[in-house]
Amino acid sequence: MTERAAPFYCPYCGDEDLRPSEQGHGAWECRACNRAFQLKFLGLLAEGFKAPSPHGSSDGGAS
Repeated sequence: MTERAAPFYCPYCGDEDLRPSEQGHGAWECRACNRAFQLKFLGLLAEGFKAPSPHGSSDGGAS
């Protein structure tokens, strides 16, 4: 059996003092900045991951 992935750090302050929240599945509390957040898997990308183009950007704009 595999376990769900847990966040390693707070997305707001970067601290690692996280605890599961009682709000429900995927909810976490950061004890350092006193914020609560929720992680949610949205799904797979339709085209998957693409390798970077060897010729740079394909949008035609200057960078």
